[in-house]
Amino acid sequence: MEQLNTWFTQLLADNEIFTAQTIGYYAHGLANTAQLVLLSLLIGLMLAVPLAIGRSSSRPWVKWPIFLYTYVFRGTPLLIQLYIIYYGVVFVDGIQDTWLWLILEKPFYPALIAFTLNTAAYTTEIFRGAIKATPRGEIEAARAYGMSQAKMLRRIVLPSAFRRALPAYGNEVIFMLHASAIASVVTIMDLTGAARFVYARFYAPFDAFLFVAAIYLCLTFGILYLFRYLEKRLLAHLKPQT
Repeated sequence: MEQLNTWFTQLLADNEIFTAQTIGYYAHGLANTAQLVLLSLLIGLMLAVPLAIGRSSSRPWVKWPIFLYTYVFRGTPLLIQLYIIYYGVVFVDGIQDTWLWLILEKPFYPALIAFTLNTAAYTTEIFRGAIKATPRGEIEAARAYGMSQAKMLRRIVLPSAFRRALPAYGNEVIFMLHASAIASVVTIMDLTGAARFVYARFYAPFDAFLFVAAIYLCLTFGILYLFRYLEKRLLAHLKPQT
């Protein structure tokens, strides 16, 4: 009888996990995760394009500082970068007396900075490789047509490089989605943070974390479908004609 009562009590507790309130926590966490990932990817992409062009330059004073930046951020864990930015900003002399402190004291913005710098480093190398892989014939044809260097980059090199970089960049987007789970360590209520909160309240780790794992899985499949669709549209000319 005691075991039956224990089982029944646990069953009731399990049923209380997915209430409107707890689903609201997950929804809030999903919104924070989406905002953090989308902003970091967007800003990181905007930074990565000029950095990739500079990284492909033949001028040492241009490419080597960019190489050092990408080497450091790709060679160290994102969690360590997040800790350094989140906790280290406090020790910058005088920053607490400036308007920047009103922004940086909130955990979202240090996390955004860390995620942006990390994804920009990876995306820079992805696009650099795609730029370097531009067929020599396309470049020579553009020069023969009389295009300037800037126009050739804008109309020939970058569109071609973007199409080649699309599969690798899709993997980077998925990596950033999964890496966003560490944002909860700096008190951001993301998806993983919501699961931790539900677990701490109901002591149900399997229900809390399996549910959030299912959400991540659905988001991952959605991203995969989106990039496969883009690859199908943008790389259709590379498929052999039957």
